[in-house]
Amino acid sequence: MNASTLQRQFDRDGYIVLDGFFDDKQMEPIDRLIHAHFGETPAFQHNDEFLSKSQTDVIPWFPQQQGVLDFDAIESDENFRGLSEAILGVGWYEQSCMVMFSGRGSSGQAWHQDCPPEDPQQFNLNRLVYTSDMKAESGGQVVVVPGSHKMGLLPAGDPLGQLQDQVVLQPKKGTLLLLHGHAWHRVLPVNAAARVSTNFRAASATTPQDITDICVYRNMRYQFSTANVIEERTA
Repeated sequence: MNASTLQRQFDRDGYIVLDGFFDDKQMEPIDRLIHAHFGETPAFQHNDEFLSKSQTDVIPWFPQQQGVLDFDAIESDENFRGLSEAILGVGWYEQSCMVMFSGRGSSGQAWHQDCPPEDPQQFNLNRLVYTSDMKAESGGQVVVVPGSHKMGLLPAGDPLGQLQDQVVLQPKKGTLLLLHGHAWHRVLPVNAAARVSTNFRAASATTPQDITDICVYRNMRYQFSTANVIEERTA
């Protein structure tokens, strides 16, 4: 792994896909643990306004906050931490380990930016780890516009409509996807088996802890701490 080369690729594209970054055998017990936690029909935790406007069917779980230590080995992996530092710089810090679950038949996630893009230097880094294959027939693939982390504000419009130059990513078991918080991205509908990914969010030393409190969608800005739409957006 050449961290400098990958850092330049990340700076250009706003994301990196690294298949086989983690060993399959390390992923299998984590995958079983995640599915055991959520079961078949977990309850949504956001209010109805958010669910209807964001068109985002994701249920989060923060295992480390509940004393579940099974995810620590991933977080402490030497190559994982070295690549994070190459991108974020000395003094970077871990924000949270958030498992994201989308049930079969859910709509995935609409286009969004994880944090406001007005200050190019202030962003979170999504470090997404996949514990099972993302199969084409099952849906749930990640869609991103390369270089959009440098294009400013996600344009207002159809929350689920296609964007020019978008690419579809299909992670596998053991894949690491690094994704800039300003990048325009979404998740396709989940057609078959439930979809899970684990996001070990991180940020640079100068980025505030609450950088992801406000999320930008094509039809709104939403503040999670107050559970309110703080800006309506129209095309």
